Amino acid sequence: MKKIMWFLSVTLLLTVFSPVAMAKKDKPELTEEQKERLKEIELRVEEIKAMDFTDLDKSERKEVREELKEMKKEAKELGGGIYLSVGAIIIILLILILLT
Repeated sequence: MKKIMWFLSVTLLLTVFSPVAMAKKDKPELTEEQKERLKEIELRVEEIKAMDFTDLDKSERKEVREELKEMKKEAKELGGGIYLSVGAIIIILLILILLT
């Protein structure tokens, strides 16, 4: 029974992580322009955090929200990173619990 559980857990682990490993791209270092743009985005986000939204009307708040979404998308494209889904984390935890 223990061998079957071991085999299933390894198979499940490989199934979950193989698409992540294959989708991984080697991104080159950021250029100076990209680094400057990321700094600009960070400064703008800090400005927005410091804003008082009670003075803004509904359309202005919507514009700020859309601006934040666009900046988040742009920063994600520039920054890259490794992401794990919630399902993958739960499966990893279950496998660790079963193996101990």
